[in-house]
Amino acid sequence: MIGVFDSGIGGLTVVRELRRFLPGKALVYFGDTARTPYGNKSAETVRRFAVEDAAYVLGQGATTLVVACNTMSAVAVDAIRQRFPSVPLFEVIAPAVDAVAARRAKRIGVIGTRATIGSGVYGQRIRERLPKAKVIERACPLLVPLVEEGMFDAAETKRVIRRYLEPLKHQTVDTLVLGCTHYPFLKDAISHKMGKSCAVIDSASVTAKAVAAQAGKLADGPLTLHFSDLSPHTEELARAWVPEADAINHVPVERVERGG
Repeated sequence: MIGVFDSGIGGLTVVRELRRFLPGKALVYFGDTARTPYGNKSAETVRRFAVEDAAYVLGQGATTLVVACNTMSAVAVDAIRQRFPSVPLFEVIAPAVDAVAARRAKRIGVIGTRATIGSGVYGQRIRERLPKAKVIERACPLLVPLVEEGMFDAAETKRVIRRYLEPLKHQTVDTLVLGCTHYPFLKDAISHKMGKSCAVIDSASVTAKAVAAQAGKLADGPLTLHFSDLSPHTEELARAWVPEADAINHVPVERVERGG
């Protein structure tokens, strides 16, 4: 079983892509909606939450872990690997960097949460692969709450996107990495703003492709979604975004904190 976890509902973009590439495979998702967002928390707190999240999905029967959160991928992967060294682990940054390198991009924009951008992980990894590339990173903290509210096509969202992306467009980036798994919900608006000359890399899609290619044999089974705070709004969005879910469950955050 694949265990996917995120700080909130953004990781459902990875779930959707996994179901596209691995139809019918057993999958459990945990969204830590009671403690979201992670992007404005300290690295120490993110690492603690990430290990607890991983332990929860493993307790549900997961045998492969997918960190569907750029913030956790940036600062907590080593902590997860140290705690669960024998469990196959995928994260969302490496596949996106691989996609950038495959394009041999020269001017690369990266957008993400403050924690992801502040870590500098994308710039570091891209420059290791493409030493001559120019990497421009920009934090876009308002996009996550807009996605969480389902405001994909709202005029307010389009104004925020213009504000964040205008500097990147002026610097004529040829490739833009969506460094947050919430952002694929805004991909059409982002692509429209950046124009046809800029390729947009969706970290959810490239991560799902990597899991499908490397995860080995996986059992068929149900798709269940778990949230540490299941408000009517969260449940409505989850049902709309992943209509094939077999069950949507609430798990108290106290249970997650004590290891499932």
